[in-house]
Amino acid sequence: MTVGGLDSAPGERIFFFDIDNCLYSPELCVHLLIKERIYEFGRGIGMDAATVVETCTSYYKDYGLTVRGLINHHGVDVAAFNDKVDGSLPLESVIKPDPALREMILSIKTRRWAFTNAGFEHASRVLKCLQVDDLFEGITYCDYAEPDFPCKPERRAYEKAMKESGAKDVRLCYFADDSASNVEAATEFGWTSVLVSKQPPVASKAADLHIKTIHDLPLVLPQLFT
Repeated sequence: MTVGGLDSAPGERIFFFDIDNCLYSPELCVHLLIKERIYEFGRGIGMDAATVVETCTSYYKDYGLTVRGLINHHGVDVAAFNDKVDGSLPLESVIKPDPALREMILSIKTRRWAFTNAGFEHASRVLKCLQVDDLFEGITYCDYAEPDFPCKPERRAYEKAMKESGAKDVRLCYFADDSASNVEAATEFGWTSVLVSKQPPVASKAADLHIKTIHDLPLVLPQLFT
């Protein structure tokens, strides 16, 4: 697996898959484990214990990722954040191999690329836990050490994914994500988007298509599986 530098042949379709809460169920509550560790990290760097939750929540809303706010306002050490937050998560005991997911991804007749707001190590661990890490050509991820790194739903994050994957034509790009805002941005960018959520889209422009779980992808895009 690579993290960029590929080139796509003209007319070649590519499917971008989000990872967290998309390839596995949000009912596993990994996002809650992440939040707990972020709050603990915040308290550890001296943030007010009484307002750390409110502050971290505001950073997430303002910057797309809490870690971006922590970097901008607290000058956090990225290596320490990775170690104490992502690195401390018990992913291997929470996320189990998913044979049905593997079969579905294997059967799609497009190039396959992972596209996440997580860091590389976290994304790689999740894919390995699911036993699908060998099915993707590469990962577009957030490099926390990069100044002002882009993240979904910013347009430059989608541009980065196209550049790293070598995709040339937005009309040949497909995308699945559990976040309505991320999917809406992809739709506006020109990709064919799929919202993966048990809740229906709140706005008609949020997604081209909607499924409850990623396993249902063949039901809404059968042309990619034949």
